[in-house]
Amino acid sequence: MQIVVNTRLLLKDKLDGIGWFSYQTLKRITTKNPEHHFIFLFDRPFDESFIFADNITPLIVSPQARHPFLYYWWFQHSVKSLLNKMQPDLFLSPDGFLSLGVKCRQLPVIHDLNFLHNPNDVKWLTEKYYNYYFPKFASEATRIATVSEYSKKDIITNYHVSPEKTDVVYNGINPFFKPLTESEKTDTKNKFSNGKNYFISVGSLHPRKNIVNLIKAFALFKKESSSDIKLVLAGPPFWGVTDIRETINTNNLKEEVIFTGRLSDEDLALALGSALALTFVPYFEGFGIPLVEAMASGVPVVTSNVTSLPEVAGEAALLVNPSDIGEIKNAMKKIYMEDSLRAELIRKGFLQKEKFSWDKTADLLWASVLKATEV
Repeated sequence: MQIVVNTRLLLKDKLDGIGWFSYQTLKRITTKNPEHHFIFLFDRPFDESFIFADNITPLIVSPQARHPFLYYWWFQHSVKSLLNKMQPDLFLSPDGFLSLGVKCRQLPVIHDLNFLHNPNDVKWLTEKYYNYYFPKFASEATRIATVSEYSKKDIITNYHVSPEKTDVVYNGINPFFKPLTESEKTDTKNKFSNGKNYFISVGSLHPRKNIVNLIKAFALFKKESSSDIKLVLAGPPFWGVTDIRETINTNNLKEEVIFTGRLSDEDLALALGSALALTFVPYFEGFGIPLVEAMASGVPVVTSNVTSLPEVAGEAALLVNPSDIGEIKNAMKKIYMEDSLRAELIRKGFLQKEKFSWDKTADLLWASVLKATEV
């Protein structure tokens, strides 16, 4: 088979959730299937480390697609023209974008529909683009892959596609997340939090991550516990950062909340593995990769009781209403005060994380590819 793949989110040292999904699945799929030819489509100069095997041909397709107008041009003109010329067996798109009206089968990975449920979380033009095109992508797709049962039901309900057309392909865990020694934890706390214990939230500082409510809950926790624990926000700014900083200033937490920005893989694994707990309380997630990263690191988890998060967390987390600041605060207090609870959550986390691996993800995505090409 000849499979064309949208790899525009394979960016050196800038892999986010979908970028990691693309990297980990494509690396395994291409190396395990040498009899098939894969054409990787980049929208800018690429790093050679993303060319995983000899059966990959990389192509750079202009323009760089990082804005709705350029999304449209890249997928509906540049990529569409290429696909119609090549007529491959399949176009695989890990970020869910398709080229409408092409002469080949297409398989998008639609990770979630946050833009449908929370349109104010994305910029106005981006929201309009997504909510106009993604229903069309879902309709035209030969098959659809997604990352949780929650997202599968959401796509089926809102885009009226057949359940038989939709495959669940859970995310995995990157291998650099693992339990740390006490010495490593001490060194990491000295580096990030002046030697103090801390809660951590991992991910882009995006409105749906609910950072404002987390900070408000942390402020209540500090007042009630009188502890010296810090809150570390590990991730690059997205938008909505002004509200985050205003909340910090209003609650006099400027010295208590630490922004790390984007961390290297090594530093992120150290920062997460040294935390007292992961406090990850978004109000919408298609999967929630930080949950399983914390479990693999031997770190207890506090997370939201909505969307896909209970599905991924299983019994290995304290679940809270992300809109209830008091509930988030109470979970922080329990984690802080109860050694036995932390130990139990860590134990359950090690069991729960065994359900997820990139090997399983890649196998499930490849099975979806085979179904799509056998129609």
